[in-house]
Amino acid sequence: MESRDCNRINCRVYYSDTDAYGVVWHGAYLRWLEMGRVDWCEMKGYNLIDLENDNIVLPVVNLNVRYKASARLNDDLIIETFVSKFNGLSVTFHQTIKSALTDKVFIEADVEVVAITKDSGKLYRRMPEMLADVFKKEVQCLQPV
Repeated sequence: MESRDCNRINCRVYYSDTDAYGVVWHGAYLRWLEMGRVDWCEMKGYNLIDLENDNIVLPVVNLNVRYKASARLNDDLIIETFVSKFNGLSVTFHQTIKSALTDKVFIEADVEVVAITKDSGKLYRRMPEMLADVFKKEVQCLQPV
């Protein structure tokens, strides 16, 4: 079995990410998840501005976040992102945010994304071929040979 492409990026918890107690506000994690997916796409050669110029936008349609522990002010984080499912119409990214120091997992998320046209906002019947090929390959890497 080939290995999947798990993208890893680092970030730090800043004061603006926290509540009055120095604990990360739950919504801050969503921004970091977005950073992880954007970086994953760029790792594969797909800049989201270029996709938008090609009339393709990739909105989130389903988000399942499991909060396991709280990150705190000044924590160094690792955001891990990989494709876990692809059905031709939507792609699901599995993402983990954890401590860079201890590997303690703060959240795990499954984020489902579809493709729509930028101009009309209509859903593509199938994921555009150039993206579908990348997502298919990633999911095949997860399957036993």
